[in-house]
Formats: sequence, C-alpha cells, structure tokens
Amino acid sequence: MLTEHGISIAPSTYYKAKSRGRVSSTELADAYAANAVHAMYVANRRVYGVRKMWHAMKRAGHDMGRDQVARLMTITGITGVVRGRRRTVTTERDGRAPRHPDLIERNWDAPQRPDQWWVADFTYVWTLAGFVYTAFCVDVFSRRILGWRVMTTKTTPLVHGVLEQALFTRRRTDFRFTSTGLVHHSDAGSQYTSLAFTEALVESGIAGSIGSVGDALDNALMESTIGLCKTELIDRAQSWSGRAEVERETAEWVRWFNTDRLHSSIDYLSPVEYETRYREQRPTAASILEAA
Repeated sequence: MLTEHGISIAPSTYYKAKSRGRVSSTELADAYAANAVHAMYVANRRVYGVRKMWHAMKRAGHDMGRDQVARLMTITGITGVVRGRRRTVTTERDGRAPRHPDLIERNWDAPQRPDQWWVADFTYVWTLAGFVYTAFCVDVFSRRILGWRVMTTKTTPLVHGVLEQALFTRRRTDFRFTSTGLVHHSDAGSQYTSLAFTEALVESGIAGSIGSVGDALDNALMESTIGLCKTELIDRAQSWSGRAEVERETAEWVRWFNTDRLHSSIDYLSPVEYETRYREQRPTAASILEAA
C-alpha cells in the first residue's frame, strides 16, 4: 500500500519495523508532527518552503524549530516552489505619448501607510485558446492586491478596469477612503500612457508615476508579485484551457495571497492582517484629543 501511494520503502525496512512491535510515543509524536506539516503545506497551495512553513506552523500553535520542520518536510517528500528567472518583455512604449515623472525612484520601503503608493503591471499567460493577459494593482505598503483582471487583449481597458476595481475595493471597505494624493506607478507601456488612462487618474485625484523603459527595477515590487503569480499558480499547470480557467484560478490565488499567504517583507503576516494591525495601532482622533 505504501508503494502504491508513491512512498519508497524496502521490504527489509518494513519487516524490521514490524519486528520491533509497539511504536514508541516519540515515533508516534513524530508521525503526527509530519502529518501536521504536510496538512499545512497542502492548505497553502503546496508552495511554501522551509522558512515560510516554519512561520506557518508557529502561527498555528505548533512548537517546532526550523530544523525540525525541514526534517519533517524531507520525510514527507515536500518542497517549496522555486522561482525562475524570466526576461519576457510585455511593455510596448508609445514614444509620442507624454509620460508622468518617476515619483517612486525605487524607494519601495518609503510608504508608511496603505494607499500611499500603488503599483501596476500585467503579464501574459499562454492557453490552448491563445494568449490571455492578467493585470494587477498592488498597494506598496501592505503588498495587497487591490485589483486584477484577465482579458484576451492587452489594450487600455485591461489596465483601466484594474484601477477601477482597486478604487472600488477601498471604497467598499472604508467610507473615509480618498484617492487624492495617491501615487500610481507603472512602466512606460502604451496602456499606462494612453489619454484614457491618464484622464482616469486625473479624475480620481491620483498622481501618475512611470519608471524607465525596459528596467524591471523601476517597478521591482510589481515584478515580484507577478513572479509569485507565475511561480505559485501559472507555471504549475500543464496547460490552461482558456480565459475562463485562468480567471477562475487567479481569483482563488488572489484571495489566498491577500488573506492567508505569509509575506516575509511584512513580518510574516498576510496583507489583510498587516493592514488590520496598522489600523489597530494607529491612534484615533478621540485618543489624540484625550491625550492632549
């Protein structure tokens, strides 16, 4: 039965274990711990490596060291996904269109609150029905994906729809939200320099910001998020049938990414938890007046 389930074990090992008779309490505890590690791995889309698995197990109340987690992962035959290097360029610059200045200048650690800086970009996904394009908008402070969209064309409506969804996400959860003073950063793709998208930014009171052409570091945080999507979702499938399947699976991945996935850059919290902690720690107007 073990062999049928892909667990390699020699007959001599089996008979030796059987001859020992009763399993010790230490061995039994180790088996339960290994099962808990495997269950946590499955619950997090089978993507966590040792470091994130260790933090996830601690958050779940399991008193385990990092080396113990690594050993149990080896026993159960699980490993984290590995991100590959990609240099596919989707940016098509319109040299005639005016460009916003670069207001970010790679200072990705500068934001001190949500909705200070947003970053945006899109990527392609090959499917059996042809290419589809997935666009995202991310809050730099919390790494939360605020808007996303999947379309079969990479025109302005693709990125415009993502901006509208990001604004709706914030307005739906906070009636005090205002986009005035917010900075929206992207690459110099023609979709982001188009007149329609520029007008949408102006109408929302958002300041546009654009990095240099062909330089991933000028939009490094967004490139990182797209890389995670590719590694944790897109590249793990043998093939995609078409837009509907990509859209459905991306929706589930974004939900997990925002509410459950641990991010080392925000103290091993999920983006939603990180924003919640910020709001809980921020002094209210009433408390400020009381202190005064």
